[in-house]
Amino acid sequence: MSEHYPHIRIDAGFGHLMVREGLSLNFFLRCTHAEASAAVLHSLETYVRAVGPQALRWYADENGDLQELDETGWALTRRELREGLWPIVRLYETLEVGGAYRFEYYGKDRDDRPPRDTRDATCAMSFWLPTEFLEAQGPSRVRELALELAAPLPFCSGYGGLSFNGELDVVGVGEEIIPYCSRYPGIDLLDLETLGWKLGTRFRGPAWLTFLGPPLLSELGGPDTLRSSLHSPGTTVQELKDGRALVTLGQWPEAGDLKRGDNLPAYRELARILEPWLFHNPRPPIPCFSGEDSQRWERRFLSSA
Repeated sequence: MSEHYPHIRIDAGFGHLMVREGLSLNFFLRCTHAEASAAVLHSLETYVRAVGPQALRWYADENGDLQELDETGWALTRRELREGLWPIVRLYETLEVGGAYRFEYYGKDRDDRPPRDTRDATCAMSFWLPTEFLEAQGPSRVRELALELAAPLPFCSGYGGLSFNGELDVVGVGEEIIPYCSRYPGIDLLDLETLGWKLGTRFRGPAWLTFLGPPLLSELGGPDTLRSSLHSPGTTVQELKDGRALVTLGQWPEAGDLKRGDNLPAYRELARILEPWLFHNPRPPIPCFSGEDSQRWERRFLSSA
């Protein structure tokens, strides 16, 4: 176990790894896919260079079946990202569900559906890393990679940090996760597909790396106003181009540990400032959560714990 986060491996009785602790870097683009396609492809290529070409070896075809990500598979993937109107691209490290590396992207067109259906839609993307990558290359390199991925993207928001990486919606898995998510508030439960439809310009919740863009950053008063509101040791606000900023909560991503009284005060400070924009997900991030459980988890940094 790292001093910053626990070592988590969950098989939920399936005999192979279903969920593990890892990192995810997630971005939400309030535009059509056609407007973002070149930037998305650029960020994907940056990710592949950083993790190595063997980190992604399979892709999900239009039926959801996994196919080898060979030269033909990459050609199909790039064509889908260049030409698709509503592309769904999912790339995996292994055929097993417990792979450490993954790329997911849900593109939106938004122009060929009624506004009520796409009011809060964003193009949503996620890049997975194992904690072994963090430990081998250090948190500064992970932060640098997050900035490289973000640089071409017209994101409205994004975040990166610890997460439960795996198949969260498989029956029996959620029950195994609950004790961990109840104890370690800094580990995220990611539901990328739902967020891509519902997040809009709201705030997902504090993470080690929190990317803020328009209109949220301007509504907060800009980087200088935000910086003057954050006082926790180790918290920094870095101004980026095009009216965007990155808030970093300390040198390392932290899981916290409520059993030990570590409720992540820097994360709670950012949550309080951004509470008016906090997103409420109408769908629980894991199926066994009730609506009340889900809302309690979303507001975990605003509770009295």
